[in-house]
Amino acid sequence: MFLPAGTGNDKQINHNRLVRSDVIYWLDRSHKDAVENEFFDLIDDFVSYLNRTCYTGITGYEFHYTMYDKGSFYKKHLDQFRNNDSRKYSMIMYLNPEWMKEDGGELCIHHDDHLQNIDPTNRKSVFFRSNEIEHEVLLSNKPRLGLAGWFKVN
Repeated sequence: MFLPAGTGNDKQINHNRLVRSDVIYWLDRSHKDAVENEFFDLIDDFVSYLNRTCYTGITGYEFHYTMYDKGSFYKKHLDQFRNNDSRKYSMIMYLNPEWMKEDGGELCIHHDDHLQNIDPTNRKSVFFRSNEIEHEVLLSNKPRLGLAGWFKVN
């Protein structure tokens, strides 16, 4: 079941729909869902590859589905908690067949000297440093689905 998303973590969770208005569903191997577990197997292989070839030191991860209904957004932020810096890399995978530019919902990356908008086209993935890249999700004009997660170093 999708639940309202918040900002912060268990110790400092905040549900402010003026900042973030999507809903989320956390993936977990304990669900014993074949599709989720197949996804986690792929992520385990990806983590192994990153650790072996890029020396990332990733020790864990967390992922959730995120649904932005029509009129939803997420204001500018970093993917890192104030009281926990274990998230090192962010990854978003889009699940939106037949997405059109007028549908909105772009990921807006805030670079030092410019903005970069990335449309949430089906099967597109974005990977970036959680503590370095400020970003936001622009207003979505129709429902938008993605899979978002973080690779962690404890």
